[in-house]
Amino acid sequence: MPKLTSVISEFQIQNRNEEIADAISSDYQGMDLVLVGVLKGAFIFMADLVRKITTPFTIDFVRVSSYGSSTASSGNIRLLLPVTENVAGKHVLIIEDIVDTGQTLNFLTDYILSLGAASVNICALIDKKERRTCDTPIRYACHHIQTGFLVGYGLDHAENYRGLSAIYHLQL
Repeated sequence: MPKLTSVISEFQIQNRNEEIADAISSDYQGMDLVLVGVLKGAFIFMADLVRKITTPFTIDFVRVSSYGSSTASSGNIRLLLPVTENVAGKHVLIIEDIVDTGQTLNFLTDYILSLGAASVNICALIDKKERRTCDTPIRYACHHIQTGFLVGYGLDHAENYRGLSAIYHLQL
């Protein structure tokens, strides 16, 4: 039977989302901003975050796969849903649930830059460096967690636990 241990409360998540949204609103004021959410994990975080951002933006989504039903990245990143918004000359902020190895975010940054974006930055709900294998600059990191497999608030294990309102360590 899997065990869940609380790591970040719903209250902590929402307070930090507000702080990050204020920073994004200030930093991108007057710029042509495109928010690109990474499906499926970032959809809950992104939905809460965008309602707090006060500067104009457009939204798009990408979907990549590197985990499957495992708790470790396969290292083989596949683009399943490409960006459809024209990002050429625009400032792109990738919204991600968790940065673990960093490989997926490096892949996406290179991909979006290849489409002609003026800049690409990352906003992550969780920056977890336990398994980081490459340098991945995260402009906006809401929470720093050192270890453990995390679920809840969009993060899953084999498509389960996404709907939890807080973040938990999953012990299988």
